Amino acid sequence: MGTGRLYAAVAVSGFRRYATYRVATAAGVFTNTVFGLILAYTYIALWDERPGLGGYDQAQALTYVWLGQGLHSAVAVMGGGFEDELADRIRTGDIAIDLYRPADLQAWWLAADAGRAAFQLLGRGVVPMLFGGLFFTLALPSDLGTWAAFLVAVWLGVLVSFAIRYLVALSAFWFMDGAGVQQLVGLAGIFFSGLLLPLNVFPGVLGEVARVLPWSALMQAPADVLLGERTGFGLLGTYAFQASWAFALLAAGRLLQSVATRRVVVQGG
Repeated sequence: MGTGRLYAAVAVSGFRRYATYRVATAAGVFTNTVFGLILAYTYIALWDERPGLGGYDQAQALTYVWLGQGLHSAVAVMGGGFEDELADRIRTGDIAIDLYRPADLQAWWLAADAGRAAFQLLGRGVVPMLFGGLFFTLALPSDLGTWAAFLVAVWLGVLVSFAIRYLVALSAFWFMDGAGVQQLVGLAGIFFSGLLLPLNVFPGVLGEVARVLPWSALMQAPADVLLGERTGFGLLGTYAFQASWAFALLAAGRLLQSVATRRVVVQGG
């Protein structure tokens, strides 16, 4: 099997793996929808008091809410997916077996995570967006070009998310219990991705810093594309921003992997 076909098979396997968790998926859809309702009415009250907050009208703000609920599992804002499994394999020493596979370690897990993200986008992303569109006035684009541009931004966001979580998982080589690192990065993702509030509403220096951190590539960037805030050169700039972070973080992951795999640590013997 060629390398490309191997990674494609890993991605398909990742998709099928998550597709088997039907009860968990249904529970996730329900949770996203309920949380979306809470946020939607909070946003309505906030935008009634502050029309045009962050440069969004109320319809755009509500679109942002439901888009966030549709996206956050796909881009794994709060973590979840391969990193727990990879960290466990590092702690037990099973990572040594993975290193003997005729495949690149980073590319293997990236392919698996791509399959996971594809399923989460379809399985947990579509229903909350449809629900929001039925019961609220949303500012959704009518042209296919904007939707296509949005999907490109989503997949670049998935790539950045993977790169962040890969670094977190590799920290298990040094921290035998990586729960603390995962929790810190998860909290940063919730705050700096724009999951709770658009980064556009963050004031002053905080807003400027938040918008240049890698987490903004996960949700704020795709949302701006879908809402028509990034077109032409602005759209290319958004892609360049996401791709730059993806490249830098993936390169950092490869460097850390090279250093870490020289010192496989087995916990408990």
